[in-house]
Amino acid sequence: MPDLPPLTSETIWAILDDALDDVTVNQLAWHYLGYRYDETANVWDTTAVSPDWQADYPEPPDFIDSRPATVKLTRSIPAENKQLLKEKLGFQGYKVGELIPRKTRRATISNWLLSYMQLNGIGD
Repeated sequence: MPDLPPLTSETIWAILDDALDDVTVNQLAWHYLGYRYDETANVWDTTAVSPDWQADYPEPPDFIDSRPATVKLTRSIPAENKQLLKEKLGFQGYKVGELIPRKTRRATISNWLLSYMQLNGIGD
């Protein structure tokens, strides 16, 4: 994977504001889930990926395009972290006319990444 942006509030906002392309957004989620691409063998290394993700997704899913993968991502966010976008960033959600699957899935990825930051002591 190419160089990814740092995991910061600015990066989360870039995802929410559609300033990062979908490929990079997916790659951020994959990276923090533990997926690594072995360019020598041309395969995904999932040794750092939790067994439940390995079982369902031996290769990283396209979260922007896959509702089931995004639902799994949502369910993996601890209950106490479900509102972090609102609590930490003050994100009020998208306007009704903006509610399309692509944007709501980007918000889910953003919230998951923010939860990851919280759980791992990564902060700005």
